[in-house]
Amino acid sequence: MEENVVRMPLLGDDYPQMNVTTTHGEMNLPGDLKGSWFVVFSHPADFTPVCTTEFVGFQNRVAEFDKLNTKLIGMSVDQVFSHIKWAEWIKEKLGVEITFPIIAANDTIANKLGLLHPGKGTNTVRAVFVVDPKGKIRLTIYYPQEIGRNMDEIVRAVKALQLSDNNGVAVPANWPENDLIGDKVIIPPAKTMADAATRLEKYEGYDWWFCYKSL
Repeated sequence: MEENVVRMPLLGDDYPQMNVTTTHGEMNLPGDLKGSWFVVFSHPADFTPVCTTEFVGFQNRVAEFDKLNTKLIGMSVDQVFSHIKWAEWIKEKLGVEITFPIIAANDTIANKLGLLHPGKGTNTVRAVFVVDPKGKIRLTIYYPQEIGRNMDEIVRAVKALQLSDNNGVAVPANWPENDLIGDKVIIPPAKTMADAATRLEKYEGYDWWFCYKSL
């Protein structure tokens, strides 16, 4: 008898093809967003306190994501009419208009993204998927239902991914406020002994394997 295995998308995988119903109408992902970065984030349920704080948090950062050519898309297994009513409630009671689409997922979609974790109940977990313009999954984060996300970290991660892609560098912990090198970025490792021998002549660094620079 085969075990039920939760398939979580892996880094570098193509974002799974899916036709979805949203509060903005039907969408095909990732096709409709080709050429743009996008962030899909799932939440356990509409009309719940933690999820409400998250939606307000994401909406308050839409302008920051726009500057990064990055679209936001919410998702849960609630039906679309529930999403619409919840968005209306947020606007009426909290004065925040949700401008990004919210997907009404089903179990098939949830399973494609590894959102149903049996050990955490029947609701979808809080997941984040950052997808690049080629439709590749570049970052995933899964949170339990009881812990709300840090939206600033998701903005930071998208900025860091784009900076890394555009400049061929690595990004340190807590960038751009790293404890050791501040907002500087890390040079890729040396590939030859000759390169290693001259590294500290070319760049700042603690050693030839830990060199960095400003952008």
